Amino acid sequence: MLSLKKVKDKDLGYFFVLPACVMLVIVLVFPAINTLLYSLTPKGSVVGSEYTLGNYVRVLQDKVFWGTFGNTAIFVSSSVALHLMLGLCVALLLNVRLRGRIFFRIIALLPWTVPDVVSGIVWKWMYNPLHGCLNDLLFRLNVIDSHAMWLSDPTWALPSLIITNLWRGYPFVMIILLAGLQAIPTQLYEAASIDGASGLQKFRYVTLPGLKKMFLVALALDTVWEFRRFALVKVMTEGGPGHATEVLSTLVYKQYFRFFQFEYASAIAILMSGVIMLFSMPYVLMIVKGE
Repeated sequence: MLSLKKVKDKDLGYFFVLPACVMLVIVLVFPAINTLLYSLTPKGSVVGSEYTLGNYVRVLQDKVFWGTFGNTAIFVSSSVALHLMLGLCVALLLNVRLRGRIFFRIIALLPWTVPDVVSGIVWKWMYNPLHGCLNDLLFRLNVIDSHAMWLSDPTWALPSLIITNLWRGYPFVMIILLAGLQAIPTQLYEAASIDGASGLQKFRYVTLPGLKKMFLVALALDTVWEFRRFALVKVMTEGGPGHATEVLSTLVYKQYFRFFQFEYASAIAILMSGVIMLFSMPYVLMIVKGE
């Protein structure tokens, strides 16, 4: 039996990370390779017997896929943009020295601690046209005069989902930007004050340049997270009404587990992974460069 005493110190670390690496291979690498093989296998054939790009051709010719891709692009871009705006505003407020700042930070972080399934159930009840609190509130404010079908109307279903996702996901961006704000040297703000800079000028010439890298990190990571968003959509709309809120993750789920189109679903999953890798490359390059 190999003794750790005989292992050099520089190689000892590999033994500690080995169990985690084995687990990653089992949980991530093996399913990824299996999905790739499925995507190259014709329907009805045994995996590994022959390979073809027919499933990818079918995906690229499928109008449902392109409609779903459009929904996903709208959902992801809107969610990430709103996360960045709201996350920055809240981070700026929480960076101010005030009494009870830790308490307010905890309150602002709470939505991120709530699982997607729970968030979806709560917001689905809030959007309920008869018993939900949102319609009741809007009635009392005289904003609407009839029941709004938030999740059943194709016009409002996707925006309603994005609003829910805004509440659910902004704390992630807020934490990243708050860390960036606290890393900006206070001397820069003091120097700007001495030079007579206004608050807006400090924000433009000190805060925004200081948050440049953190914005990149938040943008890349949040984009990846939103492309993978599944449980929230599944619980609230299941991609309906029709395909109005269908996103790539729910489309893959339906094709694989509901329609048993394993090869077709695998091809969509591979294309989806390629898009995610494309958006994650700026973050990966930044990490590799050690910036």
